[in-house]
Amino acid sequence: MLAARENRMTSKDFGVWEGEVTVDLPDKPDAGVYFIGRIRTPWTERQQCPKNAQESDAVCTVELDPKWIPGLKDVASCTHLVLLYWMDRSPRNIVLQVPSHYGTQRGTFALRSPARPNPIALSVVKLVRIDDGKLSVVGLDCLDGTPLLDIKPYFASTDSVPDAVVGWHRDKDRDRMR
Repeated sequence: MLAARENRMTSKDFGVWEGEVTVDLPDKPDAGVYFIGRIRTPWTERQQCPKNAQESDAVCTVELDPKWIPGLKDVASCTHLVLLYWMDRSPRNIVLQVPSHYGTQRGTFALRSPARPNPIALSVVKLVRIDDGKLSVVGLDCLDGTPLLDIKPYFASTDSVPDAVVGWHRDKDRDRMR
């Protein structure tokens, strides 16, 4: 069992915030990944980023490494894509967090926060256009220069689960009234 410890730092940067609990990370990672490009956004600081990708209508640019550009064949036929990206500036050792917009401590795996053991983020983006191997998209929530892991087509028929529920999020207004 990993020993958890509460941290009392109050930094609002990418450090550990008050109420968050961290664990010791393993000595070495289990696997490696290849960054296939970089994401260009208007946000350079954590505080500027939207809390989630649906809050933004900014047109952002996905710049692929030239060797991966052939992989874009037929991508232009997609209206929406799933982007997987690596939140490289996020802490990786936090297991309990206190989202500032909720103020209640939650487990990392119950949140969409970028602070997680493997800071892999996912956004469904609207594809605006492709020019010279660069994708213009809407629907991101990451810092400028974020490494790109993968691009996949979004299939509404299989990727959407309309009756999915996150109980604590559904009940947040009721809990605030208590």
